[in-house]
Amino acid sequence: MGRRHVKEFRPDEALNLITADREGKELRCPSCGSEAIERTPRRPRKGNGTPGRVRLTCTGCSRLVAYIDRATGTPVGMR
Repeated sequence: MGRRHVKEFRPDEALNLITADREGKELRCPSCGSEAIERTPRRPRKGNGTPGRVRLTCTGCSRLVAYIDRATGTPVGMR
């Protein structure tokens, strides 16, 4: 049995997708152009969500990226 290959976004694609997610913009896969990006955990309707690990997966090409979403509104130097 071999290791299952996980398809990830290229670094520039991942950064663009993470930036769009943090800004609350509509997500579109930078690799295949699909608008079907699954976000885990789902973003609540009100507010920016809760801090923690976020996973973005394209249901079209199965590429993924994970990042840590920190609490919004806290300046970087103040943590």
